[in-house]
Amino acid sequence: MTGKREDRNPWAWIPSLYFAEGLPYSIIMFASVAMFKLLDVPIEDIALFTSLLGLPWVIKPLWSPFVDIFRKKRWWIISMQLIIAIALIAVSFAVKSDGFFIHCLIVMMVMAFASATHDISADGFYMIALREKQQALFVGIRSTFYRISMITGQGLIVILAGYLGRRYFGDDKAGAWSVAIMAAGILFFVIALYHNFILPRPCGDKPVSRGRSPWGEFAVTFAEFFSKPGIISAVAFMLLFRLGEAQLVKIATPFLLDDRLNGGLGISEESYGLIYGTIGVIALLAGGILGGIAISKGGLRKWILPMFLALNLPNIVYIYMAFCQPENIYLIGSCVVIEQLGYGFGFTSYMLFLIMFCDGNNKTAHYAIATGIMALGMMLPGMASGFVKVYLGYTWFFVWVLVCAIPGFFIIRHVRIPDDFGIKG
Repeated sequence: MTGKREDRNPWAWIPSLYFAEGLPYSIIMFASVAMFKLLDVPIEDIALFTSLLGLPWVIKPLWSPFVDIFRKKRWWIISMQLIIAIALIAVSFAVKSDGFFIHCLIVMMVMAFASATHDISADGFYMIALREKQQALFVGIRSTFYRISMITGQGLIVILAGYLGRRYFGDDKAGAWSVAIMAAGILFFVIALYHNFILPRPCGDKPVSRGRSPWGEFAVTFAEFFSKPGIISAVAFMLLFRLGEAQLVKIATPFLLDDRLNGGLGISEESYGLIYGTIGVIALLAGGILGGIAISKGGLRKWILPMFLALNLPNIVYIYMAFCQPENIYLIGSCVVIEQLGYGFGFTSYMLFLIMFCDGNNKTAHYAIATGIMALGMMLPGMASGFVKVYLGYTWFFVWVLVCAIPGFFIIRHVRIPDDFGIKG
């Protein structure tokens, strides 16, 4: 082995690290929705409990100080990857058991806590292992491979389950999904073993000694965050900007997969994985790139309203699909692409607002709190979305999603944004 381990080429580990960061999240929050729908779990239960699986990402700021204090971040990364691998294999067995839904949820909750802890340690390791110029260079690379993991989790795994079911398992959808999830677990074991050998050992990766207790550290950071100017409107913005999208994302998958007699579109698992989990994610990524370009030229203040509209108005395509129930797969795919492209474009303004608001002292810890609030804004509406759909039906549910944009429209008029923020100098 040549060269110091501290100087390991970032190309050798950053792509795989951020692929590993996104894959469990996409399986827990997206692929599981498709799996449970195809295994005939009621839609209100799917929306409620898969949204609840987002809880670890909401509360991860509570234990992030412990990740700094106990053990090296490299240890946390590899340990959490091994736990995730074991959890995925456990899910592959649980999905074929009696009472599979509750068994899968329990294991997935363990996996969610491990994944959220992995996020904390991986992001911290990124800042320790790279010099400042390298961090700027690889920020786009890490984002790209995170998106590739999303394509894998909510696209390729669903496609694999559909292919296995059609080719080998017939009506045994649980068997097909068991093999697909098992494959993801084996892949994660390989990633963990790879990182055990390839991750650098930077000198700065060591437990942090603090003057305060972990809880005292968090209390001070928490108090500083909530004493920021404009905190009320900022938190309202974080919670309401995606109020409609938080509900749509939990019902879109059941709608696309549901039988046409039930008001859905009845597309196959493979078509879903290709349209929503692959092409849709690519459109989401493209929208984010376009959003970044737009803000770099005009600034966040100029673009925040157009981006808010871009995030919400394309949801009208779901009203159209629910009302007309098109059968043309290309038309359905085009509608999904329009919605995802708008979502990616509009979401750029949301993330840049979080970065702006959290700037200053303790910006890393404050950003963790802000993303926790962001996750809460997705979790709570998502939990209720299934019950709303059952009450309203698909068509009126999607009308409701559009109506839910109204609170966000009013709140963006009250948030504080400097005129030149986001403009590339």
